Amino acid sequence: MVCGGFTCSKNALCSLNVVYMLVGLLLIGVAAWGKGFGLVSSIHIIGGVIAVGVFLLLIAIVGLIGAIHHHQVLLFFYMVILFIVFLFQFGVSSSCLAMNRGQQETLLNSTWGMLENKTKTDLESQLNCCGLLNSTSTHIQFEQDLLSCPALCKKNTSCFTCGDKMLNHATEALKILGGVGLFFSFTEILGVWLAVRYRNQKDPRANPSAFL
Repeated sequence: MVCGGFTCSKNALCSLNVVYMLVGLLLIGVAAWGKGFGLVSSIHIIGGVIAVGVFLLLIAIVGLIGAIHHHQVLLFFYMVILFIVFLFQFGVSSSCLAMNRGQQETLLNSTWGMLENKTKTDLESQLNCCGLLNSTSTHIQFEQDLLSCPALCKKNTSCFTCGDKMLNHATEALKILGGVGLFFSFTEILGVWLAVRYRNQKDPRANPSAFL
């Protein structure tokens, strides 16, 4: 059987979905590990990572069952959902690669405002910094964060702000995040193409007069 045939398409689609299942289980495991060891205390962050892992796992299971049984309906929903995920992930990854420093500061400010106080103090302790950014528009929030800051550097003359420390590595981190996101988005469009191709192929073991 040549690589463009029914069996090869089936095996390729099954292998791709097994990889998605492993990635989903990895996300769930990392989130649980981070919560268990106290690395991340925010239930929103933990819940978000677990939700992404469970969603990816469910999509992979649908694709795997559809590929094994050559199920037309499951394959149709699989490729539609995967294509929507591809569009969303491609847009987010491209935004990460195109984001400048001013946009990074805006994103950090909005994210910092949504964090719980416990999460903020955890970050300040781990990064040994206080507050996010000491700018004119955020000065009041910065003073409040400074009062509750538990970082060791507070005992010294001054501390670096957490925003400055984050921004020093933000450009590199966003490039890595965007690159990884783009890579996975192209595997998703590969999955859509494989699903469309496989869905329109006839099972050589099936009844030749059966409806495709």
